[in-house]
Amino acid sequence: MTAADIDPAAVKQGQRASWDALSSNWAAAQDRFELGAAAVTRLLLDLGGVRAGHAVLDVGTGHGEPALTAARRVGPTGRVTGVDISPAMLDLARRRAEGTPNIGFAEADVESIDLPAGSFDVVLSRWGLMFAVDRVAAFRGLARLLVPGGVLAAAVWSEAPSAPAISLGFRVLSERLGLPPPPPGMPGPFSMADPERLTAEVAAAGFTDVSVTEFAVRFPFDSVEQCVAFTKAVTPPMLLGKVAERFGSADDPGTWQAFADATKPYRSSGGAFALPSTALIIRAVAPARD
Repeated sequence: MTAADIDPAAVKQGQRASWDALSSNWAAAQDRFELGAAAVTRLLLDLGGVRAGHAVLDVGTGHGEPALTAARRVGPTGRVTGVDISPAMLDLARRRAEGTPNIGFAEADVESIDLPAGSFDVVLSRWGLMFAVDRVAAFRGLARLLVPGGVLAAAVWSEAPSAPAISLGFRVLSERLGLPPPPPGMPGPFSMADPERLTAEVAAAGFTDVSVTEFAVRFPFDSVEQCVAFTKAVTPPMLLGKVAERFGSADDPGTWQAFADATKPYRSSGGAFALPSTALIIRAVAPARD
């Protein structure tokens, strides 16, 4: 399969089903995830210049971040809209946003956000843009939604080996199951890991002042057992189902011992440790319209 062979509708249907299935586990895992991810949220809001009165769009909001943090910063005179492809994740975000009047959520995928042009001062996205099938079209659509001079501030993942908090579990399970690598051109967590290509795609969509920089994110864990539990929670159910088929249970001791062993390079003599993971931070400015 090549990029030309990818069926966008089928890809999006699979993404929606996967995130819907993960939503209940994310409700339990979100606090642990935010111990690392909150630093990225703060950076994106600062790079976007988010301030009181701003209109902000959060693309791929998932369980509601960075939308919720942005809503506190823009205050009662501002507004925040979070969009996501997964209805179940949006339900989780809405529950977390109860009592926050200046925030709303809507179902949309990154390439077809049906909102008026020039509606937002800032577009944020924290690890959501990598799932676009047509990346330049997605960036072009985001530029359309910004006011002239508005800012895109987004995070995507760097190469898989440098982001073990996300990649380590998938690598171990893939090795245990003998899974092939994803097809070339398939959107996924690491599909925007090339900084030069990413910069060129954002510029091709019409943005100016494009920068892509690295940012180290530390995901802390109190113990190996806590890290294993977190990884189980955020592993797609389809992949856990394959573990169950092969080894009799999704909780197969051999599989999760292999994952625990894979964390050893990141552990010290104490029980607590972190999985440092590299994000690529995009900042770009929407051009003036004709």
